[in-house]
Amino acid sequence: MVAQARVIWDDDFARYDFGPTHPMAPLRLALTARLCDDLGLFGIEGVEVVGAAVADDDLIATVHDPGYIAAVRAASLDPDSADASRGLGTADDPAFAGMHEASARIVQGTVDLARAIWAGEVRHGVNFCGGLHHAMPGHASGFCVYNDVAVGIRWLLDHGAERVAYVDVDVHHGDGVQSIFWDDPRVLTISVHESGRALFPGSGDASEIGGPDAEGAAVNVALPPGTSDAAWLRAIHSVVPQLVRAFDPQVLVTQHGCDSHFLDPLAHLAVSVDAQRVVQESMHELAHQVCDGAWLATGGGGYEIIDVVPRSWAHLVAIAAHRPVATSEPVPAPWLEHVEATFGRQAPPHMGDGRQTWWRSWEVGHDPDDPVDRAVMATRKAVFPLHGLDPWFD
Repeated sequence: MVAQARVIWDDDFARYDFGPTHPMAPLRLALTARLCDDLGLFGIEGVEVVGAAVADDDLIATVHDPGYIAAVRAASLDPDSADASRGLGTADDPAFAGMHEASARIVQGTVDLARAIWAGEVRHGVNFCGGLHHAMPGHASGFCVYNDVAVGIRWLLDHGAERVAYVDVDVHHGDGVQSIFWDDPRVLTISVHESGRALFPGSGDASEIGGPDAEGAAVNVALPPGTSDAAWLRAIHSVVPQLVRAFDPQVLVTQHGCDSHFLDPLAHLAVSVDAQRVVQESMHELAHQVCDGAWLATGGGGYEIIDVVPRSWAHLVAIAAHRPVATSEPVPAPWLEHVEATFGRQAPPHMGDGRQTWWRSWEVGHDPDDPVDRAVMATRKAVFPLHGLDPWFD
């Protein structure tokens, strides 16, 4: 029997821990899992909640250099010996005991989902612990040690997939995944993010379209700081579905970093949980329309660990389970009580921020004086013709 959704989680994933002052607190994962459980999502028939083993070096080496894996292992045993030239022991990626095992477990979780989806065992898979999209083959970057999404995509390619589409809506450019598949026409990478002129990692301009053998396979929408719901939704829906349909992937992999939120302390967009849920629903629908429901969704960034991350990713799990939760629904009382007892603060009472999620379709025209519309037009001009799409009249 095919399961509706498989979710990767157990307490071992909280061991991905850069320390008490680091913004990527593992608490955000534990709070997400608790909220999913209190919403009843983990008990739905057809939803499986499973852990993962530690990925072996051969699997990780399908993307990462063996020398880098050895450096991670060494830093994992002796954090004081971390090789900063490999991005380890830095402010972004402090070394910690057990770092290799914690990072490799996240990789295995994403690969396990890829394998199950490709084998037809499950329709949708969610690893909200994953989405570590900045890690490069030879070094850590941006809170990411191993690039689990890239390893998952590589596994699919190595086991028969001919086309995989990757859509990244994290506020930061998905530079690691783009770099790894830069010249591979089998992988379409689309990243919608705050402009690199204002935010780490400083890349992701519309002009970045892929290598000489894969022109048009890299797609970037670089949004100005301050972009809010209507413009964010307009940008995504003016680029992503058109290109994914044209590419016709067999599997859709998505990264749902929720650091685009207006409360996130590390970025400058102004998006609500309500709008993030709309995009999650849109990606789910797109997977059903284009690739028979083969959908692997991950988490990513998100640093407002109480008010934003748990609600956003609980919506992701609910959508994958085909039991979506309304944004007007109250947050379960046990979860609110846990937050207040543990942190001495009140969490949001509802599953959304009370925002309207209407946006203007690109087909009704664009405003050349609007900075978001200019960003969208730059992307469409750069890549739409390479996919047989007319950037003006499609």
